[in-house]
Amino acid sequence: MSRRGTNEGSIYKRSDGRWVGVIHLGYEGGRRRRKNIYGKTRADVAAKLREAQRMLSVGGTLGRERETVKTLLRKWLKDSAAPKVRPKTLQRYEEIVRLHLIPALGSIKVKNLSAEDVERMQNAALARGVAPRSLTQWRAVLKRALTVAMRWEWVTRNVASLAEPPRTEIYPVRALTIADAQALLAAVKGDRLEALFQVGLALGMRQGETLGLTWEDIDLEGGTLSVRRTLQRIKRAWVFSEPKTARSRRTIPLPEPVARALREHRSRQLEERLRAGPAWEGETWGDLAFPDEIGRPLSAFHVIRRFKALQELAGLPPMRYHDLRHGAASLMAAQGVPPRVAMELLGHSNIQTTLMIYTHVTQDDQREASDKVSAAIWGGS
Repeated sequence: MSRRGTNEGSIYKRSDGRWVGVIHLGYEGGRRRRKNIYGKTRADVAAKLREAQRMLSVGGTLGRERETVKTLLRKWLKDSAAPKVRPKTLQRYEEIVRLHLIPALGSIKVKNLSAEDVERMQNAALARGVAPRSLTQWRAVLKRALTVAMRWEWVTRNVASLAEPPRTEIYPVRALTIADAQALLAAVKGDRLEALFQVGLALGMRQGETLGLTWEDIDLEGGTLSVRRTLQRIKRAWVFSEPKTARSRRTIPLPEPVARALREHRSRQLEERLRAGPAWEGETWGDLAFPDEIGRPLSAFHVIRRFKALQELAGLPPMRYHDLRHGAASLMAAQGVPPRVAMELLGHSNIQTTLMIYTHVTQDDQREASDKVSAAIWGGS
């Protein structure tokens, strides 16, 4: 018998004439794991063993040698992401996979995917003008898929984690002042969606939470509002889903001005219902608090477009609708509302979110703090 070559592993010939090589994959649960590799000749098996050992040494796995990144991403979406994430999140994952990851990386075999490939994708996208924040999202999706691939033993390392992340600039969010809030309230006065914007400003609710409210969720006599669901448009269909987190499901006290705006809004909505007659679709959608003129779900795009027009009318700099949520937290902080209370009102999952992301200090707050430090050092002047 010929002498076994270096790194060939165990090679032997079966009684049927086929050659078999055995490669050792370590231990699992105290038992040694092996994989058999077959060939027509000893040299054929030896070459396959060397390639298998090379692949393991660089983070690959065995049994998935021909699978591509495209196959992995589609399987991950179907078998791992779809059962676990919210519909809107899944839609975003699918868009990133279909429009960006598969075109850039889909043809590469999973065993050959490298951190260099990921960085090359990022650099090419940056050259096309793609925002670094978008690239961060692409990389995060790929990283999630490869984390699952490690659990499935398709790979032994996550090259998306090893890749250098794109540089992301953090743009400060402008905190709303009391004067800003008052200017916005004056601008929305009498608007069909006045109550919706008051809810966003005073309660800091997410847009999907606000659009998903029904009149059953609003107790005008008791002065409370309950967040029980969200409403989002996913793949051209309206979808009611659970709130973002367990803490997002909450009951919020209604300030009297907001309750008054909701009463007026309710009266106007009843008039719209009478005018619509048989065309009214409110019952189909559960008697939404903020529907369109015939009772159907209100488009988030319509809300955003109206908000932009009203903020221009108020003389405020450009901001997103979601900045009302940031603004509500800022105003709570400025009025001395304890962070724990703000966390409960806003439905944050943890106090760190309230402290680090949503509470922004205004220039007036900074000036006041600076003056206090100055007075302590040099004395009042």
